[in-house]
Amino acid sequence: MTRPVTLITGASAGLGAEFARQCAKRGDDLAVVARRRDRLEDLAAQIQGKVHIFTADLALPGAAESLLAEVEAEGLAVETLINNAGFGLGGRFATLPLERQREMIDLNVRTLTELCRLVVPGMIERGGGAILNVASTAAFQPGPNMAVYYASKAFVLSFTEALHHELKRSRIKVSALCPGPTATEFFDVAGVSDSILARFSAGAAGVVRAGLRGLDRNKAVVVPGFGNKIGAQSTRFIPRAAMRRIVGAIKV
Repeated sequence: MTRPVTLITGASAGLGAEFARQCAKRGDDLAVVARRRDRLEDLAAQIQGKVHIFTADLALPGAAESLLAEVEAEGLAVETLINNAGFGLGGRFATLPLERQREMIDLNVRTLTELCRLVVPGMIERGGGAILNVASTAAFQPGPNMAVYYASKAFVLSFTEALHHELKRSRIKVSALCPGPTATEFFDVAGVSDSILARFSAGAAGVVRAGLRGLDRNKAVVVPGFGNKIGAQSTRFIPRAAMRRIVGAIKV
């Protein structure tokens, strides 16, 4: 017998930690993963409920397979997967370190895709499950000065929508959460803490509530906040050349 858990990546801070808190309140047993074990232990101490801690650098090759092997070795089955781990980098493409950009692609795209592929067969066999992939409103347009980050989130959105369609008949819920700027460590890690976007960030709690509510309803795409919804839809009407200029003019 295996015990069902909600697996949350990038759970040591920001949206990931808030997902852990809110999922625990819903009664979920949790499997949380991040690089910083001390932060995960602090988080587990705050939460009422069962929390299984796993430490891993998910940007490394083979990390997804190793993580799922550890989860299964503890007799756990991933009933809900929340792919939250990811980061961004601000700056011109030609000046940002290649290795760091490669890590961003590996974490934001490759590992997210691999984790989905590894858990979906089991969900199909059990007759249900749920996957929430954290994308961004950045997914809806190109992002000069954060080119690879915006492109990685465009992949997450497109991939998740396709997966949502493929798995409908398997009773597996799949949603892409596309928040706007959110008050987390994202801007510090990206090196853009003085960006105008950082000054207009939403709270993490509301973003997580919207994401979980959208997943429960099996919405393919969840965009929290009226302003973010308008911004996401505006890309359908504004010429792409103009959109590039608009985004490129934002100070990051």
